[in-house]
Amino acid sequence: MTHSTDAAAPSLDALRDHLDAHPDPAAREWCRQALAEAADHPGGHGPITAWELRLAEAGRRCGSRHADAARVLILHAAHAGTAALTRVYRQGTAAERRAVLLALPHLVSGPDALPLVEDALRTNDTRLIAAAVGPYAARHLDAHSWRHAVLKCLFTGVPVDAVAGLAQRAHADAELARMLTDFAAERTAADRPVPSGLYRVLALAGPETRKES
Repeated sequence: MTHSTDAAAPSLDALRDHLDAHPDPAAREWCRQALAEAADHPGGHGPITAWELRLAEAGRRCGSRHADAARVLILHAAHAGTAALTRVYRQGTAAERRAVLLALPHLVSGPDALPLVEDALRTNDTRLIAAAVGPYAARHLDAHSWRHAVLKCLFTGVPVDAVAGLAQRAHADAELARMLTDFAAERTAADRPVPSGLYRVLALAGPETRKES
């Protein structure tokens, strides 16, 4: 099921502007060449493509502050489809997996890449979880999986601000409100703090009731 949300990934133009603002001219030139190479040799050819090698180099060439943008733009320039994205995700480092998750809204229109989101949500890597609950998940995760994704964020300490489409999808969700209330009670009974973000989501989910989907 596809959900209409207000969620929006950073635009490709915004990512390009971010790279163009890199203070190191050598890094800007590397990015320009990497994007041109990906555009000239898109898709997947052989066991590993030239643009996949550039994904692996991005952190060293661009620095951590610009690597996500570089990787997402390389994936877009290469027209990476679900099969290529899945290969990069399965074989890549955590940073490359994060880039794949961030690129999904730009590259996959349907739910075909949901297994990657679901895999990331099974980890305890907070950077992967934060990337997994972005616009692609907001559009395509079913109600049950999306609720558990919100709980996973609260459990692992990922800020609920990372959850795209939160206000719309949580609105008047009685089942989500029940799950949040139970989670808060369990934390309190164990003398553990309740994440502050829980009350924000509960305020969205609790005021009205609707039939569970």
